[in-house]
Amino acid sequence: MHRRLTVPSALVATLVLAIPASAANPSAGAPGIGDPYYPAAGNGGYDVSHYDLRLKYRPETDLLEGTATLLATATQDLSRFNLDFGLEVSEVRVGGRKAEFRKEGAQELVVTPASPLAEGRATSVVVRYAGKPSELEIGGWTAWHRTPDGGVAAQEPDSAVWWFPSNDHPLDKATYDVSVLVPDGSQAISNGVLVSQSSRLGWTRYNWRSNKPQASYLATLAVGRFDITTGTTADGLPVLNAYSKDLGDNAGAARASVERTGEVAEWLTEVFGPYPFNALGGYVPNVTSGFALETQTRPFYSPRQFANGSNVSVVVHELAHQWYGDSVSVEGWKDIWVNEGFARYSQWLWSEKEGEGTAQELADWVYAQHPADDPFWTVAPGDPGPENQFHLAVYDRGALALQALRNEIGDEDFFAILKGWPAKHAYGNAEVGDFVAYAERVSGKPLAGLFDTWLYEPSKPAAPAAAGAGVARSAAGPERPKSWKSIAATNTIHDHGPGHRPEHAH
Repeated sequence: MHRRLTVPSALVATLVLAIPASAANPSAGAPGIGDPYYPAAGNGGYDVSHYDLRLKYRPETDLLEGTATLLATATQDLSRFNLDFGLEVSEVRVGGRKAEFRKEGAQELVVTPASPLAEGRATSVVVRYAGKPSELEIGGWTAWHRTPDGGVAAQEPDSAVWWFPSNDHPLDKATYDVSVLVPDGSQAISNGVLVSQSSRLGWTRYNWRSNKPQASYLATLAVGRFDITTGTTADGLPVLNAYSKDLGDNAGAARASVERTGEVAEWLTEVFGPYPFNALGGYVPNVTSGFALETQTRPFYSPRQFANGSNVSVVVHELAHQWYGDSVSVEGWKDIWVNEGFARYSQWLWSEKEGEGTAQELADWVYAQHPADDPFWTVAPGDPGPENQFHLAVYDRGALALQALRNEIGDEDFFAILKGWPAKHAYGNAEVGDFVAYAERVSGKPLAGLFDTWLYEPSKPAAPAAAGAGVARSAAGPERPKSWKSIAATNTIHDHGPGHRPEHAH
């Protein structure tokens, strides 16, 4: 650098520019990111680009010890900021210097750096902590599942609070390195690629890497004793599936379903475009919950999803989320339809591919199942409210909206939209209105009225998904498609817990 400078004054100017600006008028970052559904979710004042989590977990006691390093950039002159976290913290450092910290409520960690952070300044935040996630309840619920041989972090709309500090909202995505030390004989499963594994003195360390932006609720951790299968896709992507060794009668059905992950993903690339991440897989731990979740690259499945036999439809649903929900994430939780309506519709398309009922036949059947006075029609998939965020109407009425769109604009434009949308918004965030505008641009048709009818009006539409569709084709009404039983069995995949966090497939 110095060889390019010819006069002392130039050197002085360069050095002045190299000194980070000080925060002129610092203020506290907001304790929430601004989502009206969950005002405490996320935080303001900074953006995280990477999480490095170095963890140690003892399955027999559920004790988790961790050091989390966050690489973040201030988005304002920042005097202090919040992290979302529930376990006990022993030390926080910002930019290498010890910072003051305190807990507020159940999940806010308030951090005051030794000196304010200037807008645009990149820094590191290191948090040391320990605790038993199974003993942490927030609002009467938990995202941590205790298993006979360990524990699992998987939940929506948030789960990070139970195992690492974060800016816990899909608006702040980051890449992840997750390194977990567990006793020999146990395995640690997380997102992405298993970069390395090593054992020493009775402990084994697993190092996982997710190299594409990932929302905090899509990060997962599972520790226990698993049977693991590995392979690669035709495109060379690593596939890793894991099954608890004690799944009992559900073991065979779980394997018969999840082992088709590569096949399903291959088909979905034809529908949605290139797979967006660096790994594939799924895992089935021995939990008592009933839901499934699209944890990035490696969906979580409860054993109960397979209690009645194999069900590839739930695998289709969770893998579809890798495009719709994971790569393209919600702008706010009111936009849940851009996740769930499309994942449900992918199940209809799989049925169509398998010859077990077309998407139109499924639309006819769903429409006929809900009379005009059914409360199903009062839920608006485009903005359902936090209490109905995972209501069945978000899925089924949401899928009806897509069938209505398909019938309105034709297959050529419809499938161009299904591929173009995740490419346009890859690794970002979007809202319902963005999709409506995109569909109008591709099709060249005004579509606001159609989407208003199917996503927002609190009543059964006067016309079904297509002209004449959904109306009984005979006196007996539409026939039930062969695929309906397996699709309906996945309704429970969205059941997540009490209150506004219900239990269904996400």
